[in-house]
Amino acid sequence: MSITTATISAAPAATKAIFSPIKVGNNNLKHRVVLAPLTRFRASFEAVPSPLQVEYYKQRATEGGFMITEGTFIHRLAGGYVQAPGIYNQEQIDAWRKVTSVVHEKGAFIYLQLWHIGRVGASNLNPNNEKPVGPSAITVTGSNFYGGEYEEPHVLTVDEIQEIVEQYRQAALNAIEAGFDGVEIHSANGYLLDQFINSGSNKRTDIYGGSIENRTRFALQVVDAIAGAIGAERTAIRFSPGSSYQDMEDDTVVDTWSYLASQLQQNHPNLSYLHFIEARSGYRQDHYVNSEDSLEPYRKIWKGPFISASGFSTNLEHAFDLAEKTGNLISFGRAYIANPDLVERLRNGWELNKYDRSTFYAHDAHGYLDYPFYNKGKQ
Repeated sequence: MSITTATISAAPAATKAIFSPIKVGNNNLKHRVVLAPLTRFRASFEAVPSPLQVEYYKQRATEGGFMITEGTFIHRLAGGYVQAPGIYNQEQIDAWRKVTSVVHEKGAFIYLQLWHIGRVGASNLNPNNEKPVGPSAITVTGSNFYGGEYEEPHVLTVDEIQEIVEQYRQAALNAIEAGFDGVEIHSANGYLLDQFINSGSNKRTDIYGGSIENRTRFALQVVDAIAGAIGAERTAIRFSPGSSYQDMEDDTVVDTWSYLASQLQQNHPNLSYLHFIEARSGYRQDHYVNSEDSLEPYRKIWKGPFISASGFSTNLEHAFDLAEKTGNLISFGRAYIANPDLVERLRNGWELNKYDRSTFYAHDAHGYLDYPFYNKGKQ
């Protein structure tokens, strides 16, 4: 496995804002380096978290650190990815409890990301060949994750939308039963809630389509339901304004997500945090280096903890600088995959392991549990 040298300022990292404490929900964090939600496909075929996942999160847990799990299906029909985990039955709850136990033993905090993929699912992966669902009868272009063609989704009725809101609520309760400190609602990256928010994928003419208020209604109802069930301080949500991933497109990006941020600030000011992804064209390009900050409009509205995401693994200096400028928590994906001790590497300016993208979506320990911790003795 090759090594790459991190680009970090010569100033002592431990004095930087990214290593200052912050309270998120009920949790007193000791630093602002966040494990981003990362789909890895290491669960069983029944969507039950595996011993591999227990060890994976244990490796990356730090005292006073904050972690967000991979996307986790809220219902048997919420997803179409083999060996992604769920949180809709007792076996899954019990298996997730093994993860939360080892994370808490190391003094870290962990939220479960709640996931429904909507129209990018596949009927052949559903138990009775149920069609994937979405806001409108618009098929995603290109091939799906498994190389097949996307399908025209079943258009959700108002009653069906309310059923899914209840599925989110119950999944949040299940997460708390499993020992999680809270949940993050996945409302980004072209999945179900994001499909409703974006005007390009939502052509409805009822109360869930048309205006910004209508297109954001579903996501905000999910927040209401979950905050009512487990408390706003244990509830968070993730957005990706301006992303084109999975055919997302919106006519009024800043207005749309500013409205979402303002509604959350008004109705749920005690929400744990908002997690925003920086839009970038090089989503899967390893050479892409992010140096932008298009999230300031939403940061000005939301007064609580704010997590910035996207591209920081390839520009650590930008991550450090943004934390200094904004006080944001910074979520890392690829760098955290390859460096289970990422926090200490960043704190000390140690070189980073290079990630191997070919192992991201495999199903065994290789590229998952075998990245080395830093060897202090080699210096």
